[in-house]
Amino acid sequence: MRKRIIDSPAVCPAPIEHEGWLHLHEVAEVEVTSEDSDHPIESAFSVGQDAGWHAASPGKQLVRLIFDQPQSIKRIYLRFNEPEVARTQEFTLRWSENRDGQFAEIVRQQWNFSPQGSMTESEDYQVDLKAVSILELTIDSDLGKGEALAKLADWRLA
Repeated sequence: MRKRIIDSPAVCPAPIEHEGWLHLHEVAEVEVTSEDSDHPIESAFSVGQDAGWHAASPGKQLVRLIFDQPQSIKRIYLRFNEPEVARTQEFTLRWSENRDGQFAEIVRQQWNFSPQGSMTESEDYQVDLKAVSILELTIDSDLGKGEALAKLADWRLA
């Protein structure tokens, strides 16, 4: 029998080297409910930035991308880090074809963070979204308890 030891998927680096990522600072405006001045939302969209975005206050947060022109999106990558606080987070990702339209849910995901083990959540979704005008990420950082800060390390779109 042949055998090979491979790296665990949990230790694989984030796919930030993908050349097809949209340059979001060039094609979209971002709205955010709050941000820590040391961790602005732009750092979640900047390759090579380790700080990511942190909310300024606890509770449910919203990050909304409003595209200058409708975009076709094939891939959505999200990474959340929480090395300090044990908590259960839920995020919801939704999209709309126009600014006044209805939103359709892409995914709703829960994750349990633990400083003793599970400190990073990475999600890489293959999608087929046409004519996206708005992409919206809602983060309930502590499932209604309202005690923890929402954090987003990376958000990439292709």
